[in-house]
Amino acid sequence: MSGTPTTDDRLQVLEAITDTTLGHFDQDKVMATLLARVREVLGVDTATVLRHDPDAQLLHAVAASGIEEEVYQDVRVPVGAGFAGRVAAERRPVILDHVDETTVVNALLWERGLRALLGVPMLAEDELIGVLHVGSVTPRDFDEADIELLRLVAGRLALALRIENSTADRAAAAALQRSLLPARLPAVSGMKFAARYVPGTEPGVGGDWYDLFALPGDRLGIVMGDVAGHGLNAAVIMGRLRSALRAYALESDDPAEVLSKLDRKVQHFEPGALATVVYGLVSASRDKFAVSLAGHLPPVFAAPGGPSAFVDVPVDPPIGVTGPPRRTVELELPPGGVLAFYTDGLVERRDHLIDVGLRRLTDVVTADQPGVVCARVMAALVGTTPAQDDIAILVARRELIEG
Repeated sequence: MSGTPTTDDRLQVLEAITDTTLGHFDQDKVMATLLARVREVLGVDTATVLRHDPDAQLLHAVAASGIEEEVYQDVRVPVGAGFAGRVAAERRPVILDHVDETTVVNALLWERGLRALLGVPMLAEDELIGVLHVGSVTPRDFDEADIELLRLVAGRLALALRIENSTADRAAAAALQRSLLPARLPAVSGMKFAARYVPGTEPGVGGDWYDLFALPGDRLGIVMGDVAGHGLNAAVIMGRLRSALRAYALESDDPAEVLSKLDRKVQHFEPGALATVVYGLVSASRDKFAVSLAGHLPPVFAAPGGPSAFVDVPVDPPIGVTGPPRRTVELELPPGGVLAFYTDGLVERRDHLIDVGLRRLTDVVTADQPGVVCARVMAALVGTTPAQDDIAILVARRELIEG
């Protein structure tokens, strides 16, 4: 680098770059354009952004200038390994004046002929978003001014990437959840249904879901579930649980056995995941309802002419928690009888105990048409207040026998 521009000159240039570029951050190749300008200002040959994946503890190359093959070849670096991994693990700038297989894990760096590297962490508050590094094919002594300049760019990029990540995750989670919830409740002989789903306003889309499906022998499966957590990860786990439960429901007519298989699958393939689920099986004659609870709130039952009450079913551990054998209870479902399934977002509020919400729920569930019950429940428990958490409710009614 010629050294002609002063540190203040370069800071002004980089501030202008980031201010104008990040205002249109969603446009294609904007990051690559910014990195090319960083190379010009710092007098380096390469510049790369690696995004941090906290679940996998990996850094993924997502943008590069002068060494674009890092992105084309989907370079991945474990946090703590090599040069970029060390920057991420230590969360501080790292300067490297010897580039080979003993100091970096990405072969492209030494194959490119780089002789010196400077990397800084991309931080948004205390969150590690990724790593930004630059390289030179000639020996280079990076100084404090270079570090400060790169930190400036890294900070702006980190903030923009976090916003982009959050927006993309929310959109993907919402799209995934919409695709997995039944677009139209099936027409089933002897039964009628209605459902409502409202995504929570904070902290984002969660893992609530309901499902309704026909099974061999004219039986009917009913599911309500809630995956712990929010965001895309919760929605993805929700989708996996939904698919697995449907598969196990084809193998067994015992809800407890279905949930036991689901729990075994989650503990083996999704360690750390947690979900509450209620699974019920309506008989072909529609007069019997077998149900098992995995940490979920019990359904509400209302018979014609009688008061509503919570179904008397033992609550077994949530999916993902080891416990005693799961249990199934079989209940009578009389003509006109109504079952209301729901998630905790319907009855939980910050300003009152859950018992208050549960009591309100039993007060408004009656043996009416499912659509009427849904409307009454939502008016009484949601009203004009935006949902804080996801809310799902599914109402099933055995049709009255005419004559």
